[in-house]
Amino acid sequence: MLVKRIQKNGIDLSALSFIPEQTKIPLQRDVMDPLPKIAEWRAAEPMRKLELPFTFTAYLVTGHDEARTILTDRDSYSNDIRHLFHGDGPATADDIGGLGFTDPPLHTRLRKIVTPEFTMRRLARLEPMISDFVDAQLDALEAEGPGADLCKAVAFPIPFQTICALLGLDYADSQAFAKLGSDRFDATNGGAAAFGAVSDQRKFLFEAVARQRKEPGPGLLGQIIRDEGDTISDFDLAGLADGIFTGGFETTAGMIALGTIVLLRDPEYADLVRRGEPEDVDRVVEELLRYLSVVQVAFPRFAKHDMELFGTHVKAGDVILTSLNGANRDPAAAGERPEEFDPYRTPPSGHLAFGHGIHRCIGAELARMELRIALPKLFQRFPDLALATSQAELSFRQLSFVYGVDELTVTF
Repeated sequence: MLVKRIQKNGIDLSALSFIPEQTKIPLQRDVMDPLPKIAEWRAAEPMRKLELPFTFTAYLVTGHDEARTILTDRDSYSNDIRHLFHGDGPATADDIGGLGFTDPPLHTRLRKIVTPEFTMRRLARLEPMISDFVDAQLDALEAEGPGADLCKAVAFPIPFQTICALLGLDYADSQAFAKLGSDRFDATNGGAAAFGAVSDQRKFLFEAVARQRKEPGPGLLGQIIRDEGDTISDFDLAGLADGIFTGGFETTAGMIALGTIVLLRDPEYADLVRRGEPEDVDRVVEELLRYLSVVQVAFPRFAKHDMELFGTHVKAGDVILTSLNGANRDPAAAGERPEEFDPYRTPPSGHLAFGHGIHRCIGAELARMELRIALPKLFQRFPDLALATSQAELSFRQLSFVYGVDELTVTF
């Protein structure tokens, strides 16, 4: 009955209280690995139709080359999802913005505003600050003693403080805001909880932008207000802050925690990080990004017109979803044994952990910098670091667009 009602009346995603089992597969994992079904689908057909009770048709792309094709094409797809919201749920079309859900030319203008802040040259000035954040959080971990939670003491605070400092946000509402960052990516309880977190988080950012309008601070928000003035609206500025915050906080926190688990499984690679040679650390970080692919699915693309795509007739309005973890495990790109963690692999093409094309994560280099600083310091400071429980006892996120673990007790 529910399916028939949805098919008849359309769908308000914010009211969605269930997710079909087949649709869960791209968001589920076997510990660090995508479900075997993803590899089966990729081998059979790199783009597969998903059976959804919606008025639109959705396809999942799992092949690496096919994913790059979709993500590179800026003319055939729209990222704007506001037409899916009817306006009566916990989030409305007015809550949706930011670079990920914006099309050119607005996307081009907004990205141009923030791109200079994320160049390697500009980011270099943040390195001492990030190093200090890492040292302080490792002090906190040591003070907690064996049995401390690495997520709470290290993995979450480091990117959170970094993004707050970058944007010029104060830390007054840090705990509540950080919790919303996790909730908005979690589809376990359907759409209502996730979109409610989106709405609450956006309200927080609108308030922060309003304060900065009156008194621009030293961070990125204040700088944009000084440079752009009234030519950028509060809505667009809050959207930029939202994208930077959620894209740079939850993802990097997941990488630090999950990366620690992966390295603890193999002492050889942990030693490689501990020695801290830049080339070796870079190898490990890049392979962790490919192997973990914490952002499991890229922003949805809506076909602008009818087209033939990988042997399938796609209609205007159809949704193309790209499985980033599936694409990064494609042997055609990752080489032999793509399911293994191997910092010495030499794939013929780069990974897609940050996406690709005009919507590629703008904070990619910042995330790399945080990982290159945090992981060596962690393993140098605690040479006897170990999990306090077996990996089987860890509670990994079961249905989240950003994969991770919320608690990681360790000994040292």
